[in-house]
Amino acid sequence: MVMAKARAVDGPHQSFRKADIQRRELDKHDVLLEIHYAGICHSDIHTAHGDWGEAHYPLVPGHEIAGIVKEVGSDVTKFQPGDRAGVGCMVESCGSCENCEAGEEQYCLKGNTPTYDGVDKYGEPTQGGYSTHIVVTEDFVLHIPENLPLDAAAPLLCAGITTFSPLNRWQAGPGKKVAVVGLGGLGHMAVKIAHAMGADVTVLSQTLNKKDDGLRFGASAYYATKDEDTFDTLAGQFDLIINTVSAKININDYLSLLRLDGTLVNVGAPAEPLDVHVFSLIPQRRSFAGSLIGGIRETQDMLDFCAKHEIMPEIEVISADDIDDAYERVQKSDVKYRFVIDTSTL
Repeated sequence: MVMAKARAVDGPHQSFRKADIQRRELDKHDVLLEIHYAGICHSDIHTAHGDWGEAHYPLVPGHEIAGIVKEVGSDVTKFQPGDRAGVGCMVESCGSCENCEAGEEQYCLKGNTPTYDGVDKYGEPTQGGYSTHIVVTEDFVLHIPENLPLDAAAPLLCAGITTFSPLNRWQAGPGKKVAVVGLGGLGHMAVKIAHAMGADVTVLSQTLNKKDDGLRFGASAYYATKDEDTFDTLAGQFDLIINTVSAKININDYLSLLRLDGTLVNVGAPAEPLDVHVFSLIPQRRSFAGSLIGGIRETQDMLDFCAKHEIMPEIEVISADDIDDAYERVQKSDVKYRFVIDTSTL
């Protein structure tokens, strides 16, 4: 067994504590990753706080993981010790259902195994990246390109793929008008990626406080949604809207901004239901969709795309002792734009 240092939480709204956790012995297709950095995702907070139902405690969150391969199993062919590698939101799937065979393991019909708060094929609870080491089957490990620093690469394993996938699926690109709701950890990546794809990008945020940042990231326009005139001004303008916020909003107001055959895709996951009126959809044949991260192949495509276009998240690297404070700041939107834990401080 590999012993790893970690930070764990024992119940909803409890503080993080130091912990020692066991990682399994390497099977023949396993990779042992020494974690250097782990991003803090809003999903970590929702899960740790029990917002989506009670988690399995003690819990070690973290599914934005970047580090160096230390050891590989006897039959591993995709990695070798010394490789720069990452792990995202899932560590297993059945591999045989139609969705897995199509490279959409996140939609595994038998259910994928999440990086934390899940149960692996050995019947053991999965624990995430707020730790020094993790063991994952090679099929769920990603190559991190050389020109992406490991600290900046970590958030790409969730924030990056969560926004890249719907932009890719709904073909954001030249001639397309894309709006991004919220300019947080997810939203700022959506702006950067959509701009690199060639789309005309608009940010929709509550206030204009981050306008300079939004324009710097690649947006051509920035509107405050607290301004009642915004929804009249932008009515029927967008081909695609990516909603990144994890709070309940009036989704019908945003649907009104879509043009004919436009789509609003939700990637933010508020705990409360969203109310959708059917007449927000019918008149312009609009669609309201959801999107969950991306498959392993698409995640690697995203990493390569970000490396090619030199797209990186804006990060603030913190000590493991600052996780509780970081959680509070994320909930207050007091971060620009992603906290990343330096796991050497564990």
